[in-house]
Amino acid sequence: MGLEAAVEATVQFLDKSVKPVMVAGPNLRVAKAGAAFAELADASGYAVATMPSAKGMVAETLPRFLGTYWGAVSTAFCAEIVESADAYLFAGPIFNDYSSVGYSFLLKKEKAVIVQPDRVTVGNGPAFGCIMMKDFLSALAKRVTKNTTAYENYKRIFVPDGEPPESEPGEPLRVNVLFKHVQKMLTGDSAVIAETGDSWFNCQKLKLPDGCGYEFQMQYGSIGWSVGALLGYAQGAKDKRVIACIGDGSFQVTAQDVSTMLRCEQNSIIFLINNGGYTIEVEIHDGPYNVIKNWNYTGLVDAIHNGEGKCWTAKVTCEEELTAAIETATGEEKQDCLCFIEVIAHKDDTSKELLEWGSRVSAANSRPPNPQ
Repeated sequence: MGLEAAVEATVQFLDKSVKPVMVAGPNLRVAKAGAAFAELADASGYAVATMPSAKGMVAETLPRFLGTYWGAVSTAFCAEIVESADAYLFAGPIFNDYSSVGYSFLLKKEKAVIVQPDRVTVGNGPAFGCIMMKDFLSALAKRVTKNTTAYENYKRIFVPDGEPPESEPGEPLRVNVLFKHVQKMLTGDSAVIAETGDSWFNCQKLKLPDGCGYEFQMQYGSIGWSVGALLGYAQGAKDKRVIACIGDGSFQVTAQDVSTMLRCEQNSIIFLINNGGYTIEVEIHDGPYNVIKNWNYTGLVDAIHNGEGKCWTAKVTCEEELTAAIETATGEEKQDCLCFIEVIAHKDDTSKELLEWGSRVSAANSRPPNPQ
């Protein structure tokens, strides 16, 4: 009875809206509801987006996929469609200061259907407990009226992304040029690990082919998380070549895990982005503590390697060197080799999304306490 009542209330709520959308959240994985979400996306005709920490849980090749909904730092034209919708279904969302860009989302509770792994809330109420997300989304797919209005509005305003300006020969490497080349590396046999920091924002902009894995930790913004995550992911997904994008400050926290990667004969590709500090922290709260001691990162990995196992390192400062390094790392000879590429970048070379996100999170985190 509970499932039928939840579906009936949701159908009445959504079918009276003009331009509904649906957004996937990270609890979709907990609920094992990815396939049911895709089923509903197909049946409903709604425009589809993902929250940043749900990237990779929904196929980005879905017909009406908009990209990442992340408030002011969303994929271009995505936030405008989601926040202007008169109804939005969020499946498994987690709303915190990071995911909401310092609580600056322009969402209204009365317009939302919030579906958690075992609970459904429609607008300001009613709420239905003991409802499994997977069952609910599948049942809703059979009842909801198809409505493609939001996606049609998106198509009217959409302008394709541009390309980074061409580099001059020998010009210092820009981070946006690095990620242009990372995008070209991705296949269904790849996976991406995005470290806390500017890699959050640059990796969000990657377009994932079907089958490409993606991991991204933003629940508590753990700096250094990705090195251990890379070790575990590569050990569990032997059928994929994992590409990790890690900042120098983060790497210094957990660098020793490279030793176990070598012992386990892993063949991941690590891009170590050396820009001289904790860049994401600079944008939230700057201070001398965000400048770190520079390491000889390739030298450190070579020392850990110590001639045992398969390891190849390179240091790149311009696009020509990057292209050559990627060619070597992805070539036949290095297919079963751990490849470590240190990318030298300017300390102020950040994505525009980090600048926007950092200022909003800083404002939220520095506000006076809210008296209870």
